[in-house]
Amino acid sequence: MKPTKLSFAAAATISAALAAVAALYFFPTQQRQQKIFTAEELSLYNGTDAALPILLGILGSVFDVTKGKSHYGTGGGYNHFSGRDASRAFVSGNFTGDGLTDSLRDLSSTDVKSIVEWRDFYFKSYIFVGKLIGRYYDEQGNPTKYLKGVEAKAARGAQLLEKQKKEEAKQPSCNSRWSQDEGGKVWCDEGYPRLVQRPLEIALTGKMSKRCACFRQDQLNDPGLEVYTGCDPLSISCAV
Repeated sequence: MKPTKLSFAAAATISAALAAVAALYFFPTQQRQQKIFTAEELSLYNGTDAALPILLGILGSVFDVTKGKSHYGTGGGYNHFSGRDASRAFVSGNFTGDGLTDSLRDLSSTDVKSIVEWRDFYFKSYIFVGKLIGRYYDEQGNPTKYLKGVEAKAARGAQLLEKQKKEEAKQPSCNSRWSQDEGGKVWCDEGYPRLVQRPLEIALTGKMSKRCACFRQDQLNDPGLEVYTGCDPLSISCAV
């Protein structure tokens, strides 16, 4: 039986497709063309086909992580990121079901900042190959309002963190240590340990938290200071 002859149009289509693959994956990095992926296309590059590179998306940017095959390939510890954009999981730690999503809904500004920093890590460490159509890029590869909002929220988180560091530098933090035999301990080289709320934490993480700081004796009546349970108010060290 003679092989079926391809029409000129069909042959041209196949040649163009092969050329596109070659341009994307086999030419030197500086010559590669950025591709616009659909979610269905990206899912093919999940490490199950040895003939294909392994790709992942984060905030809509797609990277070739094949050089990390032992981590991103089948059976690897990071394989859940391959073939999809699971941006949220980079900070949530939820690698199953609904956790493997690109939605950052209700995440704090510090969490969003961390995800942007993960994207920057991939830009520095792996090969950027294109963009994913959807939440962060449109069909022409232009950033969406959602991506711009994410980047603005991350920048706000960075500003708040810097402000918090400056505020906390005004009141020195306690020394601390922990051992299995002795448990935890906090102490001050100068002053007395007190628990104090971190005022910017609610804006950063959506939660209130406290830190141990050292206060002079003339500050101990300031509002908002909390003595460690079971600790003498004038002790310079407390078990925690």
